[in-house]
Amino acid sequence: MNPAQPIRLGLLQYPVGRPASIADFAEALDHWLETGRAQADLLVLPEYAAVELGAGLNGSEATEAAELAAMVTAAPEILAVMRDAAKRHRIWLQPGTLPMRAPDGRVVNRAPLITPEGRIAFQEKRAMTRFEAERWGVSQGTDPNVFDTPWGRIGISICYDIEFPKHARVQVMAGAWLILAPSCTDSVAGFNRVHFSARARALENQCYVAITPTVGEAPWSAALDVNHGRAGVFGPMDRGFPADGILAEGTMDAPGWVFCRLDPSLIEAVRRDGAVLNHRDWPRAPFASPKPASFA
Repeated sequence: MNPAQPIRLGLLQYPVGRPASIADFAEALDHWLETGRAQADLLVLPEYAAVELGAGLNGSEATEAAELAAMVTAAPEILAVMRDAAKRHRIWLQPGTLPMRAPDGRVVNRAPLITPEGRIAFQEKRAMTRFEAERWGVSQGTDPNVFDTPWGRIGISICYDIEFPKHARVQVMAGAWLILAPSCTDSVAGFNRVHFSARARALENQCYVAITPTVGEAPWSAALDVNHGRAGVFGPMDRGFPADGILAEGTMDAPGWVFCRLDPSLIEAVRRDGAVLNHRDWPRAPFASPKPASFA
């Protein structure tokens, strides 16, 4: 599918709050969508943004495991809130991610993409960080998907997934010209891994990649106590794009929206006549195992 028209993208640097109930979270979500919808066609929240609810739902036991368990139990209701918000505001919404129970009983990290009519499709996180696997017990999700939208085909590579070239590559090869990478990082180093990986994926694939993080300190939350980062939209460092590939960026650790208009025709043009043709020149076959070179 060829994208037909530009998209106005809104990325929320989401400040971790302290909602006591799902109704409180719904009110906060409604506020942010109301402030962002006029300037965007698709609004994106960070990975695990809704996990701010964990402490309030869990009650007195402030542990990561207890908060996660409360979130998994409440996930269907939270997803319904997200769906209703997208319908009410008549907006395409990628509301971050939710830890959810898979049919086989495992907990996986799912990113919904919700249409203005309330239809939902999911991308699951494929690569687990040590934090998720060792402390939260979140399991590896399914392989990459792509999503058909009015602006063409897009992909979602959740946080750590964007650090692995082939996750985004298979989405691009399936027709995605834009990759969304919602993130949640508790250190500047973690943010930088996502940031520079996203820029590398944009360079390698001559596509757009957009990231957005949770921000702020939340000592009441065992799961989301410290959050660092800034939103960004990146393209290839080539003709028609900034020399550094940065199309838009937010202020580090500051809450609020970052907006950017993305034109798919620029991607088509750079893939056809860029100074380099990374998208075309990606190795078609795996390299053989390296052997020691001979010194003459």
